[in-house]
Amino acid sequence: MDISFEHLKNKLESTGRNYNYETIKKAYDLASRAHEGQKRRSGEPYLLHPVEVAVILIDLGMDTESIAAALLHDVVEDTPVTLEEVAKEFGRTIANLVDGVTKLGKIPYSSREEQQAENVRKMLLAMSEDIRVIIIKLADRLHNMRTLEFMDEQKRRDKAKETMDVYAPIAHRLGIRAVKEELEDLSIHYLDPVAVKEIESLLAGNKDEREKTITEIVAHIKERLGDQFKHCYISGRVKSVAGIYRKMYIQGKAFEEIYDIYAVRIIVDTVNDCYNIFGIIHDMYRPIPGRFKDYISTPKANMYQSLHTTVLGRRGTPFEVQIRTWEMHYTAEYGIAAHWKYKLGLKGKSNLEERLAWIRQMIENQKDSEDVEDIVDTIKNDLGPEEVFIFTPKGDVKTLPNGSTVIDFAYAIHSAVGNRMTGAKVDGKIAPLDYKLRTGQIVEIITTGANKGPNRAWLGIVKTSEARNKIRAWFKSEKREENIEVGKSELEKEFVRCQIRLPEEQMKEFLQSIAEKVHFDNTDDLYAAIGYGGVLLSKLMPRVRDAYARLVKSNSFDLEKTIKDEKNIKSNGGIIVEGLENCLIKFSRCCNPLPGDDIIGFITRGFGVSIHKRGCTNVPEDIEKCEDPERWVRCHWDAHVNSEFKAGICITAVDRDGIIVDVSTQLSAMHIMMTSFNARVPSPNEVRINITVVVSGLDHLNSVMQRLSKVKGVTRIERE
Repeated sequence: MDISFEHLKNKLESTGRNYNYETIKKAYDLASRAHEGQKRRSGEPYLLHPVEVAVILIDLGMDTESIAAALLHDVVEDTPVTLEEVAKEFGRTIANLVDGVTKLGKIPYSSREEQQAENVRKMLLAMSEDIRVIIIKLADRLHNMRTLEFMDEQKRRDKAKETMDVYAPIAHRLGIRAVKEELEDLSIHYLDPVAVKEIESLLAGNKDEREKTITEIVAHIKERLGDQFKHCYISGRVKSVAGIYRKMYIQGKAFEEIYDIYAVRIIVDTVNDCYNIFGIIHDMYRPIPGRFKDYISTPKANMYQSLHTTVLGRRGTPFEVQIRTWEMHYTAEYGIAAHWKYKLGLKGKSNLEERLAWIRQMIENQKDSEDVEDIVDTIKNDLGPEEVFIFTPKGDVKTLPNGSTVIDFAYAIHSAVGNRMTGAKVDGKIAPLDYKLRTGQIVEIITTGANKGPNRAWLGIVKTSEARNKIRAWFKSEKREENIEVGKSELEKEFVRCQIRLPEEQMKEFLQSIAEKVHFDNTDDLYAAIGYGGVLLSKLMPRVRDAYARLVKSNSFDLEKTIKDEKNIKSNGGIIVEGLENCLIKFSRCCNPLPGDDIIGFITRGFGVSIHKRGCTNVPEDIEKCEDPERWVRCHWDAHVNSEFKAGICITAVDRDGIIVDVSTQLSAMHIMMTSFNARVPSPNEVRINITVVVSGLDHLNSVMQRLSKVKGVTRIERE
């Protein structure tokens, strides 16, 4: 490519727009001097890159300041030129654009998580301050992707993955279709070259026939429309490789099942013309049911508007027809950049800010999040191309990512609606909370008057980060003590699973050091964050294991003595749980274990360790082969247990006068407290008495049962 300023100037002049050539020339000269002698990996002069980025921005219709900043976007990062020098020469606005792009730097997909989180947050903040920063960055990434072949293989894959996860979704949300599609096509080329080759082979196999089909369809529509519509433009195209890849390899469709491989675009002057042509198309061709989408009356979140319908051609070939006005077309092609290129659809600063409100909302949703992957997932999922449009009973429309549930819809309305939600109706029928919504459905959220709060299980159901963060925020503010207990229990379970064992004092120091490393003041704050979902154990445990390995390697404690001493640790309730110290104990109601019973513990979610009898029906016969073997822990009774326990007794006896009085008298004589007593007659001449008594252990219970068995008429007595 010619990298002279004359080439750049000719490109600028060909647009017919008014640029400040003096400012752009000065930026070009500084970039040329600063990058002199620098080479790209391809061996070409480094100046080629900023010039190419500037050319992409010219095609997008960006302004003088954006072009100048594009030429200078690497001088502060890669050369001795300082930001102060840029500000002095070009003014604060251009310097801020350069600074914004420089701060973004890289968002390395396989870097350390903290760095990735910080860079993503910087990107969101820079976008909120001046949207041109991210448009320049998208152009920068697009040119880097075009020249990615000169990188090593792993670097290519990392860049491609990062582009698919972060940059392509942002380009989609900003509505810059051409950039988004090219980024996706280039990324998939490096991420799955075999699939791309297969798609290209399928497309090339019928290339001549496809071109002929598109030409015939366009000609047929032109002939039918004639001169009825002024300034009517009709064109045909084949679906992008990324679009075909998404449907074949993600949605699992065969190539023949993709109805919109062929597409015809019709552009006219007015909205009325759009609907009139839509009627003509359905008169000419047979429409495929369920394939009509009206994005004119219900625009997408990125302000995309068009009528979409899929019809069958003369040869039975399905093809998609998109009908839009010229103004809609500019917005569809250039998105937010149309504000600079055409000044259409954005009548003032307030309108522009309204369209970019989602950026500030995303920052607000993520400000309390400690989970890096959640931030990247927010961009990947919430800004992805697949969306559904859901109606409230009053006719308002909410746009949600595909796969969203009724809980996501409730929180999209308001956090108070989500927190008070008890159920939902979809098209008038009660729907489960994990029901995935489809475009066009009417959803009514059923709420309770009290602010009862969400359920923790919802965190595993919701799709959007907005709903997930609002649920976490509620638990964070309303349930601190519960969060601490839940977090402590979950962390103890992971410590058992990973065989992390330390003496009590060193364990406290170890946990405090871990808390400080993830920016918490104390272990309770760490437990609470785990409890409400702000910190994911899947992200925390690798760091914990590394720290523990270093501690063991340093021989700063006697591991063998620790393991030996663990068996003498006493937990609450007179139960010793091997591997856990001072954990919460709960006796399961299904079997009511007593001292003397052979027992086993199960680590529950949020309620410590549940103690069961070994013979309980809820204890797997083969624990090693059960679903969660790591949650079953060895435990036994303390030798000096001194507690009271509830136990159930079932007595079967002959139905006679005074049987209940005699049983009660015997229990009273033994000073046994009863907490429940129930008698019924299941069959003639037989009575069944169920009693819950308080005893000190298995031996005590056996003596009680033996005494009761001597009551006249008792035929059978057993423990429940």
